[in-house]
Amino acid sequence: MPELSALARLQMHADFGFADAARVAPYYAALGISHLYLSPILTARKGSTHGYDVADPTTVNAELGGEAGLHDLVRTLRGLGMGLVIDIVPNHMGTGAENQWWDDVLMRGKSSRYARFFDIDWQSPDPAVRGRVGLPVLGMPVDEAIAQGHIKVVGSGDAARLEVHGDSLPLAPGSAGSSPTGDAEDLLALLDRQHYRLLHWSLGSDLVNYRRFFDVSELVALQTSDTTVFEESHRAIFRLYEEGLIDGVRCDHVDGLSDPRRYCRLLRRRLEGLKKKRPSELRLHGPWIWVEKIVAEGESLRLSWQTDGTTGYEFMDQVSGVLHDADGAATLNRLWADLTGDSASFEQVAHAARRQILVDSFQAELDRCARGVFQAARALNPNEAVSLAGVRRALAELIVHFPVYRTYAGSTGRDAQDEAVFEHALAGAMRTIRPEDADTLAKVAGWLGGTSLRELSPGRPRRALATALKVFQQSTSPVAAKAVEDTAGYRYGRLLSRNEVGVDAGQLAITPAAFHRLSLARQQTFPFNILSTATHDHKRGEDVRARLAVLSELAPMWSETARGWWDDDASLRREVKGRLSPSPADALMLYQTLVGAWPMTLSADDDAGAAAFEQRVGAWQVKALREAKRRSRWTVPDEAYEAACLGFLHALMQPLKRARTADFVQRIAAAGAVNGLNQAILRLTTPGVPDLYQGTDYWDLSLVDPDNRFPVDFSARECALRSKLPLPALIEHWTDGRIKQAFIARLLAARAHEPHLFTRGTYEPLTVTGSRASHLLAFRRQWRGSELVVVTGRHLSSELLDASSIAIRPDFWEGTRTPIEGDGWTNLLTGQTQAVDSVSHAMGGLPGAVLLRRASDR
Repeated sequence: MPELSALARLQMHADFGFADAARVAPYYAALGISHLYLSPILTARKGSTHGYDVADPTTVNAELGGEAGLHDLVRTLRGLGMGLVIDIVPNHMGTGAENQWWDDVLMRGKSSRYARFFDIDWQSPDPAVRGRVGLPVLGMPVDEAIAQGHIKVVGSGDAARLEVHGDSLPLAPGSAGSSPTGDAEDLLALLDRQHYRLLHWSLGSDLVNYRRFFDVSELVALQTSDTTVFEESHRAIFRLYEEGLIDGVRCDHVDGLSDPRRYCRLLRRRLEGLKKKRPSELRLHGPWIWVEKIVAEGESLRLSWQTDGTTGYEFMDQVSGVLHDADGAATLNRLWADLTGDSASFEQVAHAARRQILVDSFQAELDRCARGVFQAARALNPNEAVSLAGVRRALAELIVHFPVYRTYAGSTGRDAQDEAVFEHALAGAMRTIRPEDADTLAKVAGWLGGTSLRELSPGRPRRALATALKVFQQSTSPVAAKAVEDTAGYRYGRLLSRNEVGVDAGQLAITPAAFHRLSLARQQTFPFNILSTATHDHKRGEDVRARLAVLSELAPMWSETARGWWDDDASLRREVKGRLSPSPADALMLYQTLVGAWPMTLSADDDAGAAAFEQRVGAWQVKALREAKRRSRWTVPDEAYEAACLGFLHALMQPLKRARTADFVQRIAAAGAVNGLNQAILRLTTPGVPDLYQGTDYWDLSLVDPDNRFPVDFSARECALRSKLPLPALIEHWTDGRIKQAFIARLLAARAHEPHLFTRGTYEPLTVTGSRASHLLAFRRQWRGSELVVVTGRHLSSELLDASSIAIRPDFWEGTRTPIEGDGWTNLLTGQTQAVDSVSHAMGGLPGAVLLRRASDR
């Protein structure tokens, strides 16, 4: 089995299955990848494009090629000396008739053996759904749906089922009688005999009584904390690991689980126990376990979870942050405030978004949490001076001010990290809650893990408090995700390169010292943490962010340009409902998107290319408008406003207007590309395991999904890799992306040859001196006599503005020094072995240098 050195992520679906993955595996092997890393492969709902809506976790998805196709893929990988990692979904499943567990619950209600599998509140205070499952699936009132034939019985006897808007639902045994239902009154009576209640979709936020994935009613949460549920839902995963078909897992949305620590430790124990049953040649390494977890500023992944780390969102933040220039913040702030009239900080925007999301999407969850806390309070002290309404208000304020996705308090209460989180949230909540509720707020904060449950005697108070804590901790994460990533991130547009998953958009940049500190901490705690700069969930491609980072260096120039465009485009705006549209905020974010995602080879006179780009940006724009939830939203789209925005975009893509965008992009493209190359270098050399998302071996100028799941031209990539063009030719034709692929391939080859140097090697920041010191990031890594020195440039727009080449003049680094002198160095980017006597000599005109001196060469 290969040593883990690098992952390549592939998105699996019916049009790209196991056979397709096997076809491209030789390319990834030649590139230097040790393990393919697949999106979920267990049976999902038919036609799923992502696999996160698992319908049967016990079988391999037939649409991908099924069990036989998986075996064929693994044989190919093993023949190439590669391994396989898969994405698993422990938190939720897709609803619908394909999910036999869920179908049985709808058929039999609380008596179903699968009722315990799902997180359902059977004791809802609303009689409409008490003792039933509330299904927000209707597009109109139930009587209208019946009258229009959208609700009907199909089949008869035991085979009878209910068809609702084309979807199939089971009927309680014996409830349909021996013949199809007759009139509307009979059908209404039949509905009343079911273990579920059909609800209008708009009532989902208020009445849904099962925990969902975020606010998606088609994804129902599992009770993975139940041992039976854990074993049943992981049966196939354990079998695939035992048989040697997979070598590790990426656990999706671990914060959705009631107790992530217990889950991860149990998963580790089960996989480790199966390791001895694997084929003998596969027992040396692993099992690898990573968790999808947003780690906020000041937060850290607990070592006690016994994982190999996260999926790398925090690294995406760090490497992007060190390429941004903090000096541009004030100018960018003024530009945003002047054009939009909004001077709110990102934190303020996020707080407002949290308030709105609680109302729009999570009323049922907030109610359930409030009931749990209130019941616990009364169980502890029947005379406690609190009301359900007061507890609800207190919880809302805490959630609004929560600085992280969730806490992990257990039976012993909050640890120091969680206590700091609560202190922050409580301080913020105290500033905004009405004075009459301040005492209740303090009590609620104390009940939610402020004291040890073990101090209470076993019984109803202890059980009630444990349930309240569980519900609260599972509620904060989806609110944070929907409010911060999917709402505030589309409202606050100071610089969109910092509006990304896991990033605090209020922090424009981080210093090299901070980057070094975080890299050293990762090397000491999670040396196999995944390093990502692109994922299936990213909002903008890694090279879009790298190009937009240049605007932080050129903030005055960008401010002048954007203001000029806004003035010039005044006549393009249309009046919609008494307001000129698009709004300044939406227009300024559109300008950034056009500049950031403009294809490398798109010329201003390319009508067909411009039309294709306009279509991509238009899809992004509609999604952005609806996610922002200001003038339009998914549930109630404002089609007139969206049409005005799309009309504005169309006008900007006409020849004269698009020429100005193309001209501006040309001015900053080289600097952006250099950022992209240095971002790749850092991902492949800092502590951790790099993840190469599909297609990002060339320039990644994608936008949010589905744009970031574009079909990849593997044939072109295979041809480019085989051609082994000399470096000067790659530099000359840098816009086609082959130079990025070459850098990646050369560094991956080194990782594969000396994996321990890159994953386990020490990390030492190197001091940089001289007039260009702020433009350089340098560090050394060592392992058993082998030494790696990495030097990358940053903030190079002054050298590359208006440049047609990405080469850096050697005299740019004159007088800049870092301790890398000596002979016997191999420059992994050029392939040359040389003595090094200066930064300029090491860089050789390239944006960065990666120098290796092996123990055998010293």
